[in-house]
Amino acid sequence: MKSDKISEAVVRRLPVYLRFLNDLQKREILTVSSQELGQKLDLNPAQIRKDLAYFGDFGRKGIGYDVTYLIEKIRHILKLDQQLNVALVGAGNLGHALSNYNAYLKDTMKITAIFDSYAPKVGRKINSLTVQPMEELGQTVREQGIRIGIITVPDSEAQNVADILIESGIEAILNFAPVILKTPSNIRVHAADFTTDLQSLAYYLKDGKEETGNEEQ
Repeated sequence: MKSDKISEAVVRRLPVYLRFLNDLQKREILTVSSQELGQKLDLNPAQIRKDLAYFGDFGRKGIGYDVTYLIEKIRHILKLDQQLNVALVGAGNLGHALSNYNAYLKDTMKITAIFDSYAPKVGRKINSLTVQPMEELGQTVREQGIRIGIITVPDSEAQNVADILIESGIEAILNFAPVILKTPSNIRVHAADFTTDLQSLAYYLKDGKEETGNEEQ
């Protein structure tokens, strides 16, 4: 099935499967069934089989999935079997934290360039990377073949940064700024908004009045 017909929900579950499969591989577990995957990931086994079937026939009836083989296939589907360089714009606290986390990743997708428009931050070292001025973004993106950008700037600056990234050739953006970006239809944008995630979590909290028990008589 063509990728443009596969829902975003399916694509977002693939990294979840991959993370669990990597853990199985570390524990030298060779095969896993959809039932076991479903139990551990709190997902319907039928949904897991359906998700994977979009991309091919990876399992064997009565045996399940070969862990190493399925890891290879999912990595290929997600394009993680190739080097994917990422540019980060915004060397503030969040950008710094993401860069620190990135330094310990043993994967083909890594932040390889950091940019900021604030002069005092330019030239500073964050692990092995040096913060570059925005003026160097276009050239660096082309030289490193960067296709993904991360935005960790204030909301007032986010759209301008997105425009610069897209003009430089970026194809996909992970946006941490609390603002909806206006981008061409061929640019994929994923929003990572801590505030809305926390606020939506509050909906599921029990009503405080129910916690207090009966009122005094």
